[in-house]
Amino acid sequence: MKPVFTAIATSLLLLGSATSYAASTVDLTVKGLIVPSACTPNMDHGGIVDHGKISAKDLHADSSTQIGTHVLILGVTCDAPIQFALHAIDNRAGSSPTAAQFGLGLINGTQKLGWFGLTLRNAVANGIPMQPIASADGGNTWYSEKFWNPGLYMAAATMDDATQPASIQELVAELVVETSIARTDGLDLSNEVTLDGSATLEVKYL
Repeated sequence: MKPVFTAIATSLLLLGSATSYAASTVDLTVKGLIVPSACTPNMDHGGIVDHGKISAKDLHADSSTQIGTHVLILGVTCDAPIQFALHAIDNRAGSSPTAAQFGLGLINGTQKLGWFGLTLRNAVANGIPMQPIASADGGNTWYSEKFWNPGLYMAAATMDDATQPASIQELVAELVVETSIARTDGLDLSNEVTLDGSATLEVKYL
């Protein structure tokens, strides 16, 4: 039995050495893809929604107040037909009372002023109606969706297939912006407060 035991012990020792060696190294892989086409997004009115001056007395103390709905024309123009998405980044992350909306900034560093929501509708590519679709996993899977939450990828697909973005050269759609102020019984509105909502729509090539 001793030769067998010795052989097993030797094998375990060699396996342990191999495992220790493997654990002391790690591989780094750099991947990517250079695409020949480029896409440029744009919005009318410079992408600015201005609600003007709002009286604090017109806001609800015990519930949120929707102060306006604006429709902007969102366009994306590419050098050639290509699959792409738009990634929505909330530049005031953490200032919205709800994670599904974009923040309007903070009062006194802690009070969440309110939020704005985005909806994509009436998308058209080269004269053909398209449907908005979304991906919550960076473009791996897609589903039909019109509400554009922070962090989502949004794209356009043919009306009969919501599982993948279409290859598009020119896209035009309506971007609906709905703005609401949080209930005011928890806000300090004794001084003028600036609505400070900001989002970045970033082109992602798929």
